[in-house]
Amino acid sequence: MPKTTPSRTPGTTTRRTMTAAARAAAKRAERSHHGAGSVAATDEEAEGRSERALAGRTVLVEAPKDGWQDPPEPSPEAYEEADTPERPGKSGRRRLLTASLGVLLVAGLVAVAVLGWQYRDGRRTEAARTEAVAAARKAAPSVLSYDYRHLERDFAKARTHLTGDFSSEYGKTTKTVVGPTAKKYQGVVKATIAAPGSGGTPAASVVSASPDEVVVLLFVNQVTESTQVSGSRVDLNRVRMTMSRTTDAWKVSAVDAL
Repeated sequence: MPKTTPSRTPGTTTRRTMTAAARAAAKRAERSHHGAGSVAATDEEAEGRSERALAGRTVLVEAPKDGWQDPPEPSPEAYEEADTPERPGKSGRRRLLTASLGVLLVAGLVAVAVLGWQYRDGRRTEAARTEAVAAARKAAPSVLSYDYRHLERDFAKARTHLTGDFSSEYGKTTKTVVGPTAKKYQGVVKATIAAPGSGGTPAASVVSASPDEVVVLLFVNQVTESTQVSGSRVDLNRVRMTMSRTTDAWKVSAVDAL
């Protein structure tokens, strides 16, 4: 009995081929769908990140004179321009320049203050020299003179030119030494400022000076008469007087015979 070959139903192969093609098309469509979804998701994520980056910032946008019908949304460039940090190098140089200018300004103010103080101190010292020399020339004859016939009056007059510890010392010395000796020997001492020498040597000169204290060198002639001396004796003395500024005048605060 002859073998029979299974017969294929007409259209079967065609249907299988179409089925395979449909499946392939479905897979391609699915991949395309997923790809489009991925691209859309990527775009959405980027947009979200941009919105998050812009969130919480304030940008000032100037309005036109007539106002807006529909105010515009600020562009990302405005955010970037507002938030662009200054370069570190430029900021550092600016701070250094500011600090340098500050130091120079302070140094200038200090220099001006020092120069002003020196100028004022120099003027005060120059005025003190003139005033102290005049006061010393006036005080010396009273301080270095006395007459046994009116000692209390002479000593009281002398004390008006004195100040500080020297005033107290002068009072003790005249009371315990000069007064008793002058009465015992009938002493009379008259002091005068010497006239300038033939060479123009001044009778009074400044040894040192400051605004509140001046040391003056005086050339003084003293004529002494007493029972211990025959006639009159003339002594040419050099006296150093320290003059101190007080609230009312320049006064003698020390006397040294040289």
